[in-house]
Amino acid sequence: MLSEFGLALKYVRAEGNTLYYLADDGTHVGVFDAASGFGSLMFGHNNPVLVEHAKWLLDQQTPIHAQFSGYSYATNLAEKLNDIVRRELRTDEKYFCLFGNSGAEAVEITIKHAELDRGMRIKDLKTGIDNNVEVARRAVMNGADITAAAERLDVDANLESLVSELQRRNLETELRPPLFLALEGGFHGKLVSSVQLTFNEEFRGPFKALAAQARFVPRSQPEVIDKILEEERASLLDLVVQDGELAVVERAFPVFAAFLIEPILGEAGIFPISEELARAVRLACDRTGVPLVSDEIQSGMGRSGTFLAGTHIDLRPDYIILAKALGGGIAKLGVVLVNENRYRKEFELMHTSTFGRDGFSSRIALKFLQMLEADGGKAYKMAAERGLEAKSMFLKIKDDYPDVVKDVRGEGLILGFELRDQSSSESAEIRESVRFEALPFVIGGHLLRKHKIRIFSTASNLDTLRFEPSIFLSQDEIAQVDVGFRDVCDILRAQDASRFA
Repeated sequence: MLSEFGLALKYVRAEGNTLYYLADDGTHVGVFDAASGFGSLMFGHNNPVLVEHAKWLLDQQTPIHAQFSGYSYATNLAEKLNDIVRRELRTDEKYFCLFGNSGAEAVEITIKHAELDRGMRIKDLKTGIDNNVEVARRAVMNGADITAAAERLDVDANLESLVSELQRRNLETELRPPLFLALEGGFHGKLVSSVQLTFNEEFRGPFKALAAQARFVPRSQPEVIDKILEEERASLLDLVVQDGELAVVERAFPVFAAFLIEPILGEAGIFPISEELARAVRLACDRTGVPLVSDEIQSGMGRSGTFLAGTHIDLRPDYIILAKALGGGIAKLGVVLVNENRYRKEFELMHTSTFGRDGFSSRIALKFLQMLEADGGKAYKMAAERGLEAKSMFLKIKDDYPDVVKDVRGEGLILGFELRDQSSSESAEIRESVRFEALPFVIGGHLLRKHKIRIFSTASNLDTLRFEPSIFLSQDEIAQVDVGFRDVCDILRAQDASRFA
């Protein structure tokens, strides 16, 4: 498919916002990279400071593998992440860090930790019920009446029948598989468990039988959260003694392991979620005891103008997932930060990863964080300022082509440029491209060949082009994108597919 649309180029060199491909004549041709490794390159390709640091680490023979030792460079990274996150969230609470090799693996770690936590809460609940049953046994021996409790469970009025039925019903509830909550349009990876939290049915559908499922909430309908919680509500039955009688009472059973959200829905088309939704999610999680997980894999690490995109909407998560840009574009790592009030220390030996805390990646990430924080957080300001300039340019295009451009949205340097649906185009060729989900490739190929711009659509909203360059975005590059996008809009307005390069 890439060859068909002129996208199958051999890239041989990269620096800043530029990728160089090998042309037929052997020369290197530079193109502006607006995709930036799906947001992985805050400081551009092969940033010289990060590259020099990586070389130095290798020259110093930095221990990459030193598992089961008393010290790890990941400890320093965890401390630095805590400093930044606590500042942004305005909290003194500590976050424990669980390391992996990628964003998708970090989501898998989150799923496992959340399910361990749910299981331990269920265990505590069952222990309390077992203790109450023993208290009830002693009460019956002392003359407590079991009539009302037996009628409630529709069994004979004897203690053993009552306890047996209570345990049978509880076992049915305990065997229910866990559920997760996530947002419609959300993307949390494509591994065996994480893909079930990704809304796109094409990605998760074939693998539903392999992992726990999710209930999805429309981002524009926060009220649906309570409806779903009520639909899935379950209880364990407890036996208590009240005024000389046995009574059956319900104890809320933790059905949901976690609620995952992206502060800016990336693959859905770059949709920042609203403060209203953020508040509704937090309130629902507090009310039900479900941990709130903020997936900042694509939107975090300064890209939105703050370290966490959730800062814009005062999001207060229990877990935070980071990856992509954290490795500076040259190291692979992901991390889950778990609030101390949610952390289960038993997890540390239940999930391990050979490269999860390696010395090289940890120290590259530390350098990346130092660069973000340098000069009073200059990098954050640059992301916000460059993003505002780019967004203003896109909005002017939208104003000039309201019949072609549907929306421009995003924060900082994670922006979405949404075109209007072309499925009813006057051009048969354009209609066919839409039908076969090929129009984004046609547009991408045109921008690459004619305007030397490398850009992709979002995975689950093919009408939206993602714009995620580094903070070193220049005025010339903005002007280059302006010309290229206006050319695409001219072609779509004219409904003349023959003009696509």
